[in-house]
Amino acid sequence: MERQDLPALRALGFEDDELKLLGLWEPATGEPSDLAEAYIRRSKAKDTVSALRGHLRDICRKAREEGKQIRHVWFEQKSASKAHVRREEFESAVSAVKQGLSKTLYVWRTDRLSRRGIGAVVLIIDEFNVKHARIVVTSEGLDSAQPGMKIVFSILADRAEEEAKSIAVRTAMGTAAHKADGRWPGGVTPFGLESPKGSGKLRRNAEYKHSRRIAELLLAARTPASIAEELNSEKITTRHGKKWRAQTIIHMSMSVSWAGLVPNRERVLDEDGNPTDKYRRESEPLMNAKGHPVECGEGVVTYDELLKIRALISGRSRAGSGSAIGDKRRGIRQPVTILTDLFKCPHCAGIMGNGGRNYNCRTRAMQGPSVCTGAATQRERAEDAVTQLWTRHILNLSPESETIQKIARRWLSYQDPAKEARKRKVSAALESAVGREMRLRKEFHVIGRMSEEDYAYLMQQLGSQIEVLKAELAELSKEADLSPLMDAEALTAIWDSEGIEGRRALLQAAIKSVTITPAKYKGDRTPIHDRLKVEWRDAKDPAALAAIDSAMGLVERTRQHREAEGL
Repeated sequence: MERQDLPALRALGFEDDELKLLGLWEPATGEPSDLAEAYIRRSKAKDTVSALRGHLRDICRKAREEGKQIRHVWFEQKSASKAHVRREEFESAVSAVKQGLSKTLYVWRTDRLSRRGIGAVVLIIDEFNVKHARIVVTSEGLDSAQPGMKIVFSILADRAEEEAKSIAVRTAMGTAAHKADGRWPGGVTPFGLESPKGSGKLRRNAEYKHSRRIAELLLAARTPASIAEELNSEKITTRHGKKWRAQTIIHMSMSVSWAGLVPNRERVLDEDGNPTDKYRRESEPLMNAKGHPVECGEGVVTYDELLKIRALISGRSRAGSGSAIGDKRRGIRQPVTILTDLFKCPHCAGIMGNGGRNYNCRTRAMQGPSVCTGAATQRERAEDAVTQLWTRHILNLSPESETIQKIARRWLSYQDPAKEARKRKVSAALESAVGREMRLRKEFHVIGRMSEEDYAYLMQQLGSQIEVLKAELAELSKEADLSPLMDAEALTAIWDSEGIEGRRALLQAAIKSVTITPAKYKGDRTPIHDRLKVEWRDAKDPAALAAIDSAMGLVERTRQHREAEGL
């Protein structure tokens, strides 16, 4: 019959002959008072096992001196400095003593026992005293059964707890410093990138060409599902040789590391709100002192591209209802119409939605003719007419017009989401800095809880930060070049280069709503410009109003020309 702990002892590097010399070969037998538990621990896998073998040899020597047999050696690789970490082997060793299997627990040093402070250690000692059991610390010569030892254990446990806090602070500071210096924090790298050992940086690898292809397809407004299907059809697999799924591609786009940036992390809490050893990477990058994303090497995409990909994906999904497996996002169909949310029914003022070849009243379609008699018109004809009206309208606005400035800002926020997101963050940071400055003034001038030297130093630091933020916000707030919106050819090129979402953004920047009057009878051929009523966002602009009538005529002439040519 062999000992239950024999596999663990061999894993520590002990030879069978040495185990026989240490008394750890045969199963221990005898009364509980003659038996003991031994507990040894290392914090990290990289710690050498040679030291652990030395610890166990010291424990065996002490047990031999006291005439005890080691019933079981409990070994684990866990950090005792983290309150949220459960040490199952240590708990098993303590439980064995509580159950009366033995009367002694040997540890090599007090900090191997626990780093959780006085309370944890004293509680164990009190429970052992009830069982007439004891804790023996071999390297420090401590025996909890001796008079006055509880105070000594308390002092050493308190010192161990303080050291644990110091370790945690030093580790956190080191990790934060590495991240601020642009070092990869570790973990699984995004598809297309790798981090050579010891470099702390990301670089592109053999997967890059496939990863970049995925990015370009996403930027072209392809759905993740269609991309996954294309890759699978070409026998291109993931890093682990599995087939692609839409969710895999979506997760990839949520990682800022895909853009070569250092991710922010937050610790996962358990159900009681206590920290665990798991971390959740946030979708936002780590920012430096100036509020810019911190880079940690090469990326597959730029940060601007990443934000645009996320906008495209989120635009095709909506929040789902809660369920047993959590709140989910559900996909929605890709848009095929440009007048969605703009086109209104003349009867109920409700939305005129896509009905295939036509726009029709969604209220009638969903609730019936008793609610709304409804209206309908050919989709292509309506979109062509509104497009020409919009083009003519924009070209007749002056560059100084407040309206065209708003149009440009709306459209550019779609075109450059990174700049708009950065502008919002800088504005928030500036407000926060100004608020801190006001509180600092109150602390010094009103409450008087701060020395003049500290006040002057902190005011200087805050003042510098505020100036930097103001300068950046001023730069971000500069109006973009609006000349393309003033030239017919350039404006047409902008329109043609955009997809459905882009054209919607351009229309919605200038138009509040478009209402179509009902047909007088079935087959009514009243010109479309006589039936469309456009509510412009700049309805008071005289130049715009003067252009509308001219644009209406242009639309009708274009329609008649197409009909004459049989288009």
